Amino acid sequence: MPRQILDEARIHPTIRASVAGHHADLVDEVARAVAAHDVVVVGMKRNPFPRKARKALSSAGIAHHYLEYGGYLDGWRRRNALKMWTGWPTFPMIFVKGTLIGGATDLEQLIASGELKRMLGLEAQPRTSAAIQAGGAPNGPAQPEAAPARRLPRVTCCAGTGRRPRTTRR
Repeated sequence: MPRQILDEARIHPTIRASVAGHHADLVDEVARAVAAHDVVVVGMKRNPFPRKARKALSSAGIAHHYLEYGGYLDGWRRRNALKMWTGWPTFPMIFVKGTLIGGATDLEQLIASGELKRMLGLEAQPRTSAAIQAGGAPNGPAQPEAAPARRLPRVTCCAGTGRRPRTTRR
């Protein structure tokens, strides 16, 4: 279903230039980045969801370009131009091959389903029977498993009590 946008004929001629130019520099910057990069994440400071999206992309081994515009209390008017341009109400705004795919949760769903790698043309190669018999991956022998992560002691602090912090094991 197409999203409703006020027809230009319904905008008075004296304000058309103002509407069209509303933070057009910001919209142009994002549009150029989307055209130049396969994956673009548009976010803002102190918002945990752009960070979550970037971490998910990094964990999946997918390179991305990040643009950050202001925080909760600054830059909201400029970010509003991006929301009006895309129709997406929240940050991050994630673009893949020029298509807005949504936010961090939508990205995680695409990664989990394998759709993101299909969109990028990075589908996993099926293992050949020779590789399976040799016990290896399709591109070579199996890699040794990494050692389990060592648990570090947790430090609890007794701030303001004059006592020294103590170390405990989890």
